Amino acid sequence: MHAAVAARTGAALSAALPSIAVLISGEGTNLQALIDAERAGTLGARITVVVSNRAAARGLERARGADIPAEHLPATRGLPREAYDSALAELLARYAPSVIVLAGFMRIFTPEFVALFSGRMLNIHPALLPLHRGLDTHRRVLETGDRWHGATVHFVTAELDAGPRIIQYRLPVRPEDTVETLARRVHVGEHIILPRAVAWLSAGRLSLAGGQVILDGRVLPEPVVVKEEQ
Repeated sequence: MHAAVAARTGAALSAALPSIAVLISGEGTNLQALIDAERAGTLGARITVVVSNRAAARGLERARGADIPAEHLPATRGLPREAYDSALAELLARYAPSVIVLAGFMRIFTPEFVALFSGRMLNIHPALLPLHRGLDTHRRVLETGDRWHGATVHFVTAELDAGPRIIQYRLPVRPEDTVETLARRVHVGEHIILPRAVAWLSAGRLSLAGGQVILDGRVLPEPVVVKEEQ
């Protein structure tokens, strides 16, 4: 096949894939995992925009390095959440994403914003939900003496970190673990389960119906569990 024809064919195939918007606030390692999965052909979707509420977020540079549009939408002090969410919804509308992925986006949405993307918005949380919703999960796991820790991908609902769970990465807490070692081990799992859940949703294998997770046509009573390799 002539190179020009191959290029046009590849572009057409890429354009036909479901589109993803990724929202970040920081380093963007989960964003990088999604970029890597897209490049490997395992994501089944294309990342069409990355948005951050912080201009200094390293993830914006990751996006630009991968030729993905990178948008900074600042959260001005005192700006009502409703106003920020309205501006974010307007920005996202320009890209018309099929899926919204929260990959370390440190803002709480209004119920109205969540409703706009119900069943299409995923979040990754560094804990075995419903345990340890909110921040500082690794420290809290150590303080409470939990035997197990990990990460969860779930559908986003109006209640913080309380949406239906899809897939979890599970690891044992070791006697020698610290906040730092737990964070590193959990990150490994996040980079496995987030692309997998996004691929399921992009392919139409995953959906949300009546508050229940549907995977491959069946209700998922408990999240899929991926265990840490020993």
